[in-house]
Amino acid sequence: MTTIARDVLRRLPKAELHCHLDGSVRPQTLLDLAAEQGKRMPRTEASALAEFMTVRDARSLEDYLTRFQVTLSVLQRADALERVAYELAEDAHREGVLYIEVRFSPILNAQEGLALDAVVDAVVRGLQRAERDCGIVARVLLCALRNLSPDVSMELARLTVAYRGRGIVGFDLAGGEAGNPASRHARAFDYARAHDMACTCHAGEGDGGSSVREAVHACGAHRIGHGTRLFEDRELLDYVNDRRIAVEICLTSNVQTRAAQSYHAHPLRTYFDAGLNVVLNTDNRLMSATTLTDEYAHAADALGFTLDELCAVAMNGFESAFLPWSQRKPLLDRARTMIEALRR
Repeated sequence: MTTIARDVLRRLPKAELHCHLDGSVRPQTLLDLAAEQGKRMPRTEASALAEFMTVRDARSLEDYLTRFQVTLSVLQRADALERVAYELAEDAHREGVLYIEVRFSPILNAQEGLALDAVVDAVVRGLQRAERDCGIVARVLLCALRNLSPDVSMELARLTVAYRGRGIVGFDLAGGEAGNPASRHARAFDYARAHDMACTCHAGEGDGGSSVREAVHACGAHRIGHGTRLFEDRELLDYVNDRRIAVEICLTSNVQTRAAQSYHAHPLRTYFDAGLNVVLNTDNRLMSATTLTDEYAHAADALGFTLDELCAVAMNGFESAFLPWSQRKPLLDRARTMIEALRR
C-alpha cells in the first residue's frame, strides 16, 4: 500500500533524466507497427505482449537487454520512431513529468538502411510535436554502446555535437558493462566534452564501483546512469557527492537486473541520507512495467521516503537536467511553485 497518496505523487512535478526510447514503447504500438511492417510479435494481444515484455527472469543486465530485440525490430523506420517518441512524451506528461530526456542509440535504428541523421530527425520531430501538443519539454541524449567499437562511439559523439542546439543535449554510453570498460570509449567522451556537450554514462549497474570510477575519471561524466554499486568505493562516493555529480537512480530495473536484491535493499536511501544528488527515473517503462509515479511510490513504500524528501529528489531532477540554464531556470521556478502549492 502506498504510504503517500498516489494522486499526490502523480501531481508532483517531475523531471526524468534516464529513459530509453526503445525500452518505453506502448504494447499496442508494437502490434500496430508490426502489422504495418509485416513483422511478427511474440504475442498477438497488447496485454499478453506487455506481460511477455516485462522482464521477470533476468539473472543479469545482459539478460534484461535481450528484450530490446523485439522493440528494435519495428523501430527501423522514421515514421515509427516519430510515433514512439511522441507517445513516450505524451505518457510522461500524463504523470506529471514537466521535462524528459529521452535516450537511444541511433546505430541500432539504422539496421535496415535508415541514415543516422534521419533516425535522429524522426525522434526529435516526435518530441517537438509532443511539446507543442502537451507542453512537456523533451530533449534527447544519444548513446554509444560499450560492446561496439570505439570508432562507432566517436561517430556517435560527432553526431551528438552536430545536433547541439537542435534537440540533442547530451552524450551517453550504455550496454553491458561486464568486460566492456568505459575507458575504451574515453576518446568519444573527450570529443563531446571538448565541444561543450554534457555527458552521462551507465555505470555501477552491471559491474562494480570500479566501473563508476572509470565513468567519472576516464570519461569525465557529468552524471552517472544507475550508480547502484557506487557505495563499494567510499572515496569515489565522497568525490561524486562533493562535486554534486547526479546519480540517475532506476529502482525497478535495478531489482530486475539483480543490481539490487530488492527495493528495500536498494542503496537509494543510503545515498540520499549521505547527501548525494539523486534523481528517480524509469529506465525502461515497457520492460520494467513502470511509470515515474511508480518509482516515486517504491521509494516511499520500500525506503520510507517522505513527501518532503521526494520533493527534494524531484527538484534534483530539474537542477541536474542537461537543458541550457536559460531554459532550465523557468522550469525550476515552475516546479518550485507547483511543489509549494502541492504541499499546501
